Amino acid sequence: MLLKFVDRANELESLKKLHESKNPEFVIMYGRRRMGKTELVKEFMKNDKHFYFLAKQENLTLEFERFKEKFARKFNIFLEGKNWEELFEEITEKVKERLILIIDEFPYWIAKNEGILSEFQYLWDELLSKKDVVLILLGSYVSVMEQKVLGYKSPLYGRRTAQMEIKQLPIKCLSDFFPEYSTEDLIRTYGMLDTIPYYLIQFDGTRGLWQNVRETFFNSSNPTYMDAEILLSAKLREYNTYFNITKAILDGATKMSEIAGKAKVDITNISKYLKVLMGLKVIKKVKPVTASPKEKNYVYDLEDNYFRFWLTYVYPFKEEIEEYPEEHLEFVKKNYPQYMGKVFENLIEKSARGLINENFSKFGKWWYKGVEIDLLTSNEKEVLFGECKWQNNVIASKVLEELKAKSEHVKIEKRNERYAIFARSFKEKSEECMCFDMRDMERIFK
Repeated sequence: MLLKFVDRANELESLKKLHESKNPEFVIMYGRRRMGKTELVKEFMKNDKHFYFLAKQENLTLEFERFKEKFARKFNIFLEGKNWEELFEEITEKVKERLILIIDEFPYWIAKNEGILSEFQYLWDELLSKKDVVLILLGSYVSVMEQKVLGYKSPLYGRRTAQMEIKQLPIKCLSDFFPEYSTEDLIRTYGMLDTIPYYLIQFDGTRGLWQNVRETFFNSSNPTYMDAEILLSAKLREYNTYFNITKAILDGATKMSEIAGKAKVDITNISKYLKVLMGLKVIKKVKPVTASPKEKNYVYDLEDNYFRFWLTYVYPFKEEIEEYPEEHLEFVKKNYPQYMGKVFENLIEKSARGLINENFSKFGKWWYKGVEIDLLTSNEKEVLFGECKWQNNVIASKVLEELKAKSEHVKIEKRNERYAIFARSFKEKSEECMCFDMRDMERIFK
């Protein structure tokens, strides 16, 4: 249980302060499923008067009755309210102390009837904002929470007293889950589970990495074996189409037309599917780090490494996993170094600031007409180009020569140029650039 709250101290402290404020509080909390939102609020409210309600995709009249029945049973009170206003009036009168009200998966109600937004606007403005309550609305459909609940056009716009987006844990937290793992195995684990709490707790820190893979991803009774499929099929009717789209992106299709062609989806419909997947935080748009906000030179990529690993080594190999799990495990071990190339690039992009420890702006990838640079950043005086190699015995001078050639394609204000190479190990380092190996990577996890 404790591991679920690794590095959630800031969120818990924020919720605690809101509860102790003695003011009416209206909190919007959102984030992709499996990030630990529900566990977070349960941990927060466990010692205080609270009511937690998990919304369903049901008729709102039925949901109202279910809410009323569950509240009455929990607090052992009789409730007569015929609508939300009457019900909350009764609740706030009969519960004499500060009350935490939590409605989880609020987007389910919005999908059934967007009028619920205006209903809650009225409830907050005319009633709850004058009562001793902490109202928390949770949602895992991120785009709905951002647009329908937090957006400028939402009836609830401007009502919240706090908002919290629950994201993946920091990369350094991997060492808290797996203190016995080497730096290389922590990075390999990141390539499978990312830093998503629900998946991290499926691995046993006392087992070796590949034993954990065998007991989770390649074990049909473990959540990691099916969870990606469950997440999509539970929310989407045409989930096979969505799987084909995500697989097409994994296999290298990055532009809309390429994805449509590879996934066998009509080009006129592809944007609709991509928008839904982005709303679920399964995929994302990525731009070159030097691109302006209005620039449209973007590509699509997967949002996290759990989906990346599952689509690569589980989804296409269900028969092999069911019949020959040990043989499939050996296949994955053999091919994993190639898979790790993209993962390592993403890890360095997120962690470079802590490794380089200098005053640079945003770190990111850069590409143009077939030329790609793994890492690019700059400040007023310098521009830094970086290359990532998930390889051993790298000869830095050879990589540096290629990196310098690619850097000539970058149109950026002339500054002092510097270079960095990140690798598992070096056969030869170079004094012309910064070289980071696994010993340096240890700092990422501390």
